[in-house]
Amino acid sequence: MVVHTRFAPSPTGRLHLGHAWSALQAHDFARANGGAFTLRIEDIDGTRSRPEHVEAILRDLEWLGLGWDGEVTFQSRRLALYEAALDDLRARGLLYPCFCTRADIAASLTAPHGPEGPLYPGTCRGLDAPDLSKPHCWRLDVAKALASLGDPELLWHDAFAGQVRADPASAGDVVLARKDAPASYHLAVTVDDAAQGVTHVVRGVDLFAATHVHRLLQALLGLPTPEYRHHPLLLGPDGTRLAKRHGAPSLEAMRLAGEDGRALAERLRNGQLPVGIAAAQA
Repeated sequence: MVVHTRFAPSPTGRLHLGHAWSALQAHDFARANGGAFTLRIEDIDGTRSRPEHVEAILRDLEWLGLGWDGEVTFQSRRLALYEAALDDLRARGLLYPCFCTRADIAASLTAPHGPEGPLYPGTCRGLDAPDLSKPHCWRLDVAKALASLGDPELLWHDAFAGQVRADPASAGDVVLARKDAPASYHLAVTVDDAAQGVTHVVRGVDLFAATHVHRLLQALLGLPTPEYRHHPLLLGPDGTRLAKRHGAPSLEAMRLAGEDGRALAERLRNGQLPVGIAAAQA
């Protein structure tokens, strides 16, 4: 099997050290195994994606010395693939429109909690005559989806956690098409990884829980299941993961300040992290 990994940032802000850490692991794993490394821009969030962020991503990766194979791909140019998957699931009665807001869900006293907070309580599941002229998203009826497969044992393998039994019900009825975007992260990334022949998904352990949903979608859509490598995250001085919204220092700022990107990449490979930055335990 030819190894194929990918790095798939969203152009909603500048890259930071956490992105560099993840990109290096995906890039180096592919290169160490004589495989391919793909760059995919996940830009279907039309309200937050910016062309200037795309340009900065390309410059930052080149600054780090990371080269990718083939052309850069953009999710915004792959919408027909997502719509085909949604049409398939709708035709099988596995999707339903949802008109609830986040505030509605948070206010529901019946909403159970999962790894990422309140789960959708199923308010719109089974509506007799939904008015599709109103803003709505499309949710996957997870219980019905599992039943349609005969309630199978869904497994995947992670390089750090070993064999994992998927529990997609733990995420509730997830959104597959958003009110403000043609596809959710769950749907788009699952379809893209299969369509692009990704054999090893290298990403942060913060996305481990999402793989429960992705494994179900793979089974529903007849897609292959890649190997997973959910790596530990980099943590800031406050002990939380580096993130754009927390003001993590950008690679662009380091680059414009004259730092040597290739030297930085080599230090990260050797576990030599900047002062105040730590790698979480696996």
